[in-house]
Amino acid sequence: MQHYGCRQPLNSKEEENPPTCMERSPTQLCCRLARDVTGISKMPAVSKGDGMRGLAVFISDIRNCKSKEAEVKRINKELANIRSKFKGDKALDGYSKKKYVCKLLFIFLLGHDIDFGHMEAVNLLSSNKYTEKQIGYLFISVLVNSNSDLISLINNGIKNDLASRNPTFMNLALHCIANVGSREMAEAFASQIPSILVAGDTMDSVKQSAALCLLRLNRTSPDLVPMGEWTARVVHLLNDQHLGVVTAAASLITTLAQKSPEDFKTSISLAVARLSRIVTSASIDLQDYTYYFVAAPWLSVKLLRLLQCYPPPEDAALRSRLTECLETILNKAQEPPKSKKVQHSNAKNAVLFEAIALIIHHDSEPTLLVRACNQLGQFLQHRETNLRYLALESMCTLASSEFSHEAVKTHIDTVINALKTERDVSVRQRAVDLLYAMCDRSNAKQIVAEMLSYLENADYSIREEMVLKVAILAEKYAVDYTWYVDTILNLIRIAGDYVSEEVWYRVIQIVINQDDVQGYAAKTVFEALQAPACHENLVKVGGYILGEFGNLIAGDSRSSPLVQFNLLHSKFHLCSVPTRALLLSAYIKFINLFPEVKATIQDVLRSDSQLRNADVELQQRAIEYLRLSCIASTDILATVLEEMPPFPERESSILAKLKKKKGPGNLPDIDDTRWNVNGSAEHSEDTESTNKVTPHHPFTDLLNLNSTPSAGASLLVDVLSDISTPAPITVSEDNFSRFVCKNNGVIYEDQLLQIGLKAEYRQNLGRIYVFYGNKTSTQFLSFSSSVTSSDTLKTHILSTAVDPTVDGGAQLQQVVNIECLSDFTDAPVLDIQFRYGGTLQKIAVKLPVMLNKFFQPTEMTSQDFFQRWKQLGVPQQEVQTIFKAQHPMDTDVTNAKILGFGVALLIGVDPNPANFVGAGVIHTKNTQVGCLLRLEPNTQAQMYRLTLRTSRESVSQRLCDLLSDQF
Repeated sequence: MQHYGCRQPLNSKEEENPPTCMERSPTQLCCRLARDVTGISKMPAVSKGDGMRGLAVFISDIRNCKSKEAEVKRINKELANIRSKFKGDKALDGYSKKKYVCKLLFIFLLGHDIDFGHMEAVNLLSSNKYTEKQIGYLFISVLVNSNSDLISLINNGIKNDLASRNPTFMNLALHCIANVGSREMAEAFASQIPSILVAGDTMDSVKQSAALCLLRLNRTSPDLVPMGEWTARVVHLLNDQHLGVVTAAASLITTLAQKSPEDFKTSISLAVARLSRIVTSASIDLQDYTYYFVAAPWLSVKLLRLLQCYPPPEDAALRSRLTECLETILNKAQEPPKSKKVQHSNAKNAVLFEAIALIIHHDSEPTLLVRACNQLGQFLQHRETNLRYLALESMCTLASSEFSHEAVKTHIDTVINALKTERDVSVRQRAVDLLYAMCDRSNAKQIVAEMLSYLENADYSIREEMVLKVAILAEKYAVDYTWYVDTILNLIRIAGDYVSEEVWYRVIQIVINQDDVQGYAAKTVFEALQAPACHENLVKVGGYILGEFGNLIAGDSRSSPLVQFNLLHSKFHLCSVPTRALLLSAYIKFINLFPEVKATIQDVLRSDSQLRNADVELQQRAIEYLRLSCIASTDILATVLEEMPPFPERESSILAKLKKKKGPGNLPDIDDTRWNVNGSAEHSEDTESTNKVTPHHPFTDLLNLNSTPSAGASLLVDVLSDISTPAPITVSEDNFSRFVCKNNGVIYEDQLLQIGLKAEYRQNLGRIYVFYGNKTSTQFLSFSSSVTSSDTLKTHILSTAVDPTVDGGAQLQQVVNIECLSDFTDAPVLDIQFRYGGTLQKIAVKLPVMLNKFFQPTEMTSQDFFQRWKQLGVPQQEVQTIFKAQHPMDTDVTNAKILGFGVALLIGVDPNPANFVGAGVIHTKNTQVGCLLRLEPNTQAQMYRLTLRTSRESVSQRLCDLLSDQF
């Protein structure tokens, strides 16, 4: 969640209400205490020659020093005086110790070393006066390190104060533990603080401090904070009457829930109940915790964050109550502001954006997702830059949801305008990200054109990333390859310096793999090279393509072989050594393609500038190519210099570079998962990937499943190591049903690992991107995975060889190709194993590959539908079920689920407009199965009747089981 006065998250220490000593830095506190201890704001008049100066006078003297030397002289004088007092025979009283210790603290904060006074500060801990004890704890928090010999004395003093049951002294001790936060402090007190927190007789202020202290120790030394009986009791602090305790407890529970979700699962219902009471209350009901007419904004934000640690509640009543809370927050955002002050709008928007983050996290309520998108759309033209930034950032995530993607696309004109007119480069960066996320086949040409237009004037800091995104979008959504070639060449022309090798490698790979675009590509690069000034990357692309396919345009006198050669050679002297080497290879290819220019090219290769070139690579190429052209026969030359074969399928190197540039992040960040749907592939130097892929049309073999898999890879493929995958103990199916009507999201999550999926299907083929996220700060070792499936499904994992070590916080991606051979029931199982902390972890997750994923929607008229309905009238072909509604009966939600199920929603076909009718065809390799469905809701009885008719009984039953669980 972002703060709305700035783009940084709200600081957990600044959020607690009311503020306490522990929430400020020691430096801030000492400056404040220097004022508080003196008790005056103005410096008193001190007579000349006064031997003992007070703290206020000393601070005044330091401020009045005219030079650094004067300040040092004054400080040295004071240090000598304090040292003499501490070493004197006369015992000092508590007031004097406090004053001198405070002076030492002030001197230390000015940047001077203090090597005495520590014992006197420790002695202040035993005082019964608050101000003396406070200065002692403050001195210890700032100056005493964990290796000090006084640690045992300090710990004894803290233990005495914790056991005193004096709330003031207990608070001071807890603040000191949290401010120091060392491992030694955690070892000494981590087991004692939980008992203070959950004790029934503990004061509210102490509970607050104990919760925040435990939070601090958990952050610095999580392995030392014990989980035990107190964890179940601390959850009930969310029901505490004191909102300060609830606020502190919410911070602690959120952090602990991220570490051990199952231990704190009961917090969901309590958090929803508390959030419901807050959002439905008037500001006067929570007067002490109302901030500029917004009821308990910090607590609301914390509760919403806590709920983001878990999936949507399974209990229907609880889920409904949470939905009401989120709807109330969205409704309040539409109300006129109750104050014109910025603090009011900041607090109100803080709660709103965190609620939207929860809606996005759950990704299960289409109505809320669309409403959230519309609300964010209003912020896109807000006068506050920060709100525009955050709206764009949140909409990037919404664009990856199937339910809200179309709603996000409606704001395309506003986002394009922001890209052109925004003054803040960071906002323009978010606009680029959103355009990338909302892009699909319907708007790809418009978005790519706008991004190319902006690229000419874009900030240098974002040009490289924009180039990668334009290249990925052009490849993914190319309707035809001529547009793709034009786009990439235009990209090189506009921002050639930022076009990495991966981009021009990729265009060459695609041109080589696609026969129908080779002639057009050769003609286009030939025309582009005729410009007086060409970027070197364009010369590389032109040299490669003309060397391979220049013969396709040689019939035109304007692009004859000699003209092509002269055009390329005119750029030779302007290029770097690697490009010159590539051009020499193009020349020898020309000798094979065009024997008539052989003599001209041999003269170039014989020249001193080549044979005696200072660069050994160029010299060697020139000599070898010259000898090859002289001694080899035409047949040998044709064999050696034959056309490049198609490249084998690999993940796009452009996408890999973009992900690397973005850096490892937490899941689900899978909206950037873009992969080529046009059958192109990346060149591989691995000896294992030697199978050739037959060139094919971009829309025939969408997912490249016709390429030859490695031997024995049909049922079980071990992709990351040679270790055989052990049989899983339990197969996780927790989130399986959530994917029946959606293709993206998190399928599995525990305290160690998060697994996200992004899938796409076409006819009987499917491709699933699997993302493994290491949620810990510790490496996973010996990481491996495999997929097992039934005989009716063929699975094949595409993956380059990866390091079996997954760093903490890092993300690993794999691709699973699916081919449906015939109708099936059992889904494939993904088996994962790795070592964490020396322990072997084994996880088995059922992949959400259901029969309905292979649906192709079929539009039908009313007459055609009922005619086909009657043809499928055999009893074995129909399955009908009547069931109770498990979720609110919302028409828009039902429409979205039926469309997500894969069938076409037929409007106006059923005589009863309240009924839902759909049609589709399931594609398998062996056969096609037509399907008609009819869903009849009864809102009064909260019941549904679902009827399915297909040409195969087993298919009808399976589809009925899958769909009936969604309503």
